[in-house]
Amino acid sequence: MDSTGESGMARAALQLLTLLWAVAGTSTQTRSSCSVPSAEQPLVNGIQVLMEQSVTSSAFPNPSILIAMNLAGAYNTEAQELLTYKLMASNTSDLTTGQLALTIMALTSSCRDPGNRIAILQGQMENWAPPSLDTHASTFYEPSLGILTLCQNNPEKTLPLAARFAKTLLANSSPFNMDTGAMATLALTCMYNKIPVGSEEGYRALFSQVLRNTVENISMRIQDNGIIGNIYSTGLAMQALSVTPERPNKEWDCQKTMDTVLTEIKEGKFHNPMAIAQILPSLKGKTYLDVPHVSCSPGHEVPPTLPNHPSPVPTPAPNITVIYTINNQLRGVELLFNETISVSVKRGSVLLIVLEEAQRKNPKFKFETTMTSWGPVVSSINNIAENVNHRTYWQFLSGQTPLNEGVADYIPFNHEHITANFTQY
Repeated sequence: MDSTGESGMARAALQLLTLLWAVAGTSTQTRSSCSVPSAEQPLVNGIQVLMEQSVTSSAFPNPSILIAMNLAGAYNTEAQELLTYKLMASNTSDLTTGQLALTIMALTSSCRDPGNRIAILQGQMENWAPPSLDTHASTFYEPSLGILTLCQNNPEKTLPLAARFAKTLLANSSPFNMDTGAMATLALTCMYNKIPVGSEEGYRALFSQVLRNTVENISMRIQDNGIIGNIYSTGLAMQALSVTPERPNKEWDCQKTMDTVLTEIKEGKFHNPMAIAQILPSLKGKTYLDVPHVSCSPGHEVPPTLPNHPSPVPTPAPNITVIYTINNQLRGVELLFNETISVSVKRGSVLLIVLEEAQRKNPKFKFETTMTSWGPVVSSINNIAENVNHRTYWQFLSGQTPLNEGVADYIPFNHEHITANFTQY
């Protein structure tokens, strides 16, 4: 065969490889599929409507909610447009790496041009300093979002950044964090699927190794009822396990997880808009890897069928007593204290009401909150404030068990002992 024929075959082979890479890179088919039974669909519609109702002109502009709306198919287009507008108008200098990444994904899923946000995120990730080997695993959550977002926009340019991130994650010795592990799995799965043709094979081996370790850690936390970690970490974990190219040793029963989540929805566990935003994509058979493929063609969403529950007859709620302790025993912090107070509130009140009543009764229980995508988070109690540099924060416990919900969502029971403990991670 002459050289012309050989070069023609080489070009054809390269074109075929490029096509296969493109198909692999854009495929969003899940490896482990499960679905919501039609009879339970009103439950899913109900929490989506609840999430969309949280979007108001005065509310915190949460990009995760817009991503979930776009992946699921928004019912409230006015809320969708309002949130898109607020995110387009947001000041990038005020955003962390994770917030910037989510904003880019939210705008991408809305078919809006993120503008210079991608270049800014690229610069942030290029300047990202790998933390020490024992740094808490949660510090990798925002860089995971950064890698995922950049992968969806320019995988070739992201490749060296993703490799550095993967090596750092592999070397980290801190205890596993479920949300970080799930987001890292999504990010590195995106990179694994989009390794450019002609790249060193070492990249694929590196991403495979990190994915294998991370997915194994996720699978070890699958409970007998299908919940992965806890109910609020299950949404991201479902996304991760449904797309990863590395399968865990422990088989995952996706439908069991789905059925348990639906039961938890029936019991009212999903009322926080951010919690809904993280579980909704999996309930709709979507993941964050689908963000670049959302269709923005105008459509007519069918009004959702909602659960038919009779309105309860309002009855006066009796008071309950909650025991509330604030505790700081960290050395090096100026003020040490351990104070306990008994507070009476209406049954059904959220923990934030307990804190406000304690503050009203005793100024030592004064507290401050910071607004986040999950709602208000207590950032200071008795003039002792959390500090990122010192890795300190206020952790809330029921007895000895950390709370899974925030102060604006958790509902204490009668005679429950809640402790706010100043903690270092």
